[in-house]
Amino acid sequence: MNWYEDEVKELEKVHLTIEYEPETLFYGSSSIRMWTSLYDDFKYIKPVNLGFGGSTLAACVWFFERIMLPYQPKRLVIYAGDNDLGDGRNPEEVLIFFQQLVAKATLRFGNIPCYFVSIKPSPSRWNIVSHFKSANTFIENEIANHALNWKFVNVFDRMLDASGLPIKEYYASDGLHLTEKGYELWKDVISNNITRN
Repeated sequence: MNWYEDEVKELEKVHLTIEYEPETLFYGSSSIRMWTSLYDDFKYIKPVNLGFGGSTLAACVWFFERIMLPYQPKRLVIYAGDNDLGDGRNPEEVLIFFQQLVAKATLRFGNIPCYFVSIKPSPSRWNIVSHFKSANTFIENEIANHALNWKFVNVFDRMLDASGLPIKEYYASDGLHLTEKGYELWKDVISNNITRN
């Protein structure tokens, strides 16, 4: 996990740059980190962007305590998992990492509302789309049965066309990261799922 250290050290300082008490922590991989409009898109719930590039769900678990230390949020939004699968891990391992993340979030924040954004159907990783589907199903079922303060936010289905293929306008040229239109979709889907309290 040492290769994340520089970015994690920067994230440990983010709270010093924010002029309000954050209510909503967005945590996860580069799909969060590269969301340049996030602060404007979610200003009504006082967000902070805690994404770090290339991070896996395993890394989100590993660094959770360090990155979350300064915060007492009202809600947590997570996006991670596709890098784990892209690195060759299997859906069952991703489920285990999710279970570990739930345990850490509960220990640190109690039963605040938490939102897991589904693993997206990236064109560049379409060869392992069955793994994405399996991991999403495992996590959705885990939330339904064991993590009642969590909500599964399904962006996967919304990013597919009528024939079941990824909608290209949502993806950058690398077939992995999102375009402005992709983030507009995520904003709408996440906003429709978030409970304000």
